[in-house]
Amino acid sequence: MSRIVVLGGGESGVGSAVLAKVKGFDVFLSDMGKIGDKYVQMLEEWEIPYEMGGHSEELILNADEIVKSPGIPCDAPMVKKCEDNGIHIISEIEFAGRYDTAKKVCITGSNGKTTTTSLIYYLFQNAGLNVGLGGNIGKSYAYQVATEQHDYYVLELSSFQLDNVYDFKADIAIITNITPDHLDRYDHKMENYVKAKFRITRNMKEDDCFIFCSDDEITIRNLDDILIKAKKLPFTQKTEVPQGAYVKDDRMIVKVGEDECDMFLQELALGGKHNIYNSMAAAIAGKVMDIDNDTIRTSLSTFQAVEHRLEKVLSIKDVLYINDSKATNVDAAWYALECQTRPVVWIVGGKDKGNDYSVLNELVKSKVKTIVCMGLHNEKIHEAFEKIVGKKNIYDTYSAAECVKKCSEVAEAGDVVLLSPCCASFDLFKSYEDRGRQFKEAVRNL
Repeated sequence: MSRIVVLGGGESGVGSAVLAKVKGFDVFLSDMGKIGDKYVQMLEEWEIPYEMGGHSEELILNADEIVKSPGIPCDAPMVKKCEDNGIHIISEIEFAGRYDTAKKVCITGSNGKTTTTSLIYYLFQNAGLNVGLGGNIGKSYAYQVATEQHDYYVLELSSFQLDNVYDFKADIAIITNITPDHLDRYDHKMENYVKAKFRITRNMKEDDCFIFCSDDEITIRNLDDILIKAKKLPFTQKTEVPQGAYVKDDRMIVKVGEDECDMFLQELALGGKHNIYNSMAAAIAGKVMDIDNDTIRTSLSTFQAVEHRLEKVLSIKDVLYINDSKATNVDAAWYALECQTRPVVWIVGGKDKGNDYSVLNELVKSKVKTIVCMGLHNEKIHEAFEKIVGKKNIYDTYSAAECVKKCSEVAEAGDVVLLSPCCASFDLFKSYEDRGRQFKEAVRNL
């Protein structure tokens, strides 16, 4: 019996362990930290041996294969030891893909991937398809392969989840865009991060489809260097394309083969220029799957925004509070600021991933009146924006409650309080979801 060891006891790791158990492997799970109660319960229900609070080498280095959770860096000491011992390391996505015959739509990108993934899932559900949602969103893909039966999967894949894929293949692959992000995990080299994103196109064949933004410079610059056999379908707001999607006369036009679908931009449920791109990518995927135009139009006009992504929380004394906690990089915050029409009290800060804030200068100058930092180390933010908004208009806070209280003191009727932090959440919070929920809770308690 082959031995599979899973490193990491979160959603991805426990899902992988359950799949390994279902497939008859000798399985063991190890986590350096604490495993959440929900996951401990799952491991015990499935009778999967595990450890937490440290790694036992003698129980790990005898593995035939390691499934590594995406949150664990490739240079973690135990990962290095496994490599030095010649043990093959794969991701949950690679492992689950071996046992899954469903058609897979896979989405990656620095921004917009959660919205695009959720939109495509909603569209497929409306079309009556038997579809699962997984990857970086929802239930573990491996757990679904172990316990459910779907004809289609819509998978959001981060660069970390793509790092250890080898034979996995998408039927439809989408790259929403590529901007600098997570460079601390890629030796601070942009080309390494770009290569990780393009792994989504591995193993694709001529009858598969690759959907991408032709307005995104980094994607286009790297397109010719990477051999992609799949049919290429671009989406753009700048030109017209014979196949793919473009904008003309306030309409989005989608063409795949002989088939065409169009829709007025004002009918789209999601506002903002960035969401036109997300809607285009989803519409192309729908056309590739032969979903009828009425279902595509209805889905794109009735979709509800994703939690923690430009989510309107409450309006208090004519001050609108918006939760965009998922904006963990500069580009995402740029989009959030760009679509604001009211004066902004901007909440920013957290674990900096090597951010260059200068690209936000013009937007901050024209839109932001006050900055409230919510993070342990805010020096870089002060340095970047003090000259623009003035020293006395930047405040430091160290919890969601303190931050929201300060915002309510400085905001005036007609303002918007925008949590769009530019940074990871791990200095003060467990995750961007935890940050967003604590923010919403604090707003409701005002």
